[in-house]
Amino acid sequence: MPTLFTKIVKGEIPSFKVAEDESFYAFLDINPNAKGHTLCIPKKEEDKIFDLDEDTYIGLMRFSRKVAKAIEKTVSCKRVGIAVVGLEVPHAHVHLIPLNEMSEMTFQHKISMLESDLKTLAAEIQSNL
Repeated sequence: MPTLFTKIVKGEIPSFKVAEDESFYAFLDINPNAKGHTLCIPKKEEDKIFDLDEDTYIGLMRFSRKVAKAIEKTVSCKRVGIAVVGLEVPHAHVHLIPLNEMSEMTFQHKISMLESDLKTLAAEIQSNL
């Protein structure tokens, strides 16, 4: 059965896309820890990040770095943090979280954003890729 993220990649579920290439997809988290919180995923469905083949894993890290650099140009923050948790959706994914304080990395710190703000932000990050 396809994961939630596979359905997002296929366009069956809407997302606020930030970046995409033939192997990877990045989109804004709809329950963000901070403004600009983005998820980067391989299009290939794999539950655990360390079960990805080495080329896909390295490709995901390269793709995530590119997206993180665009987030830094778009969102005011001290740095972009990276986390791999993987418990909430059985599809390997990287969290990129703009950070100004440690609490933004705890996944206990959530902010609310309007759909219109998410759409605008996704376009702004795309423009900085």
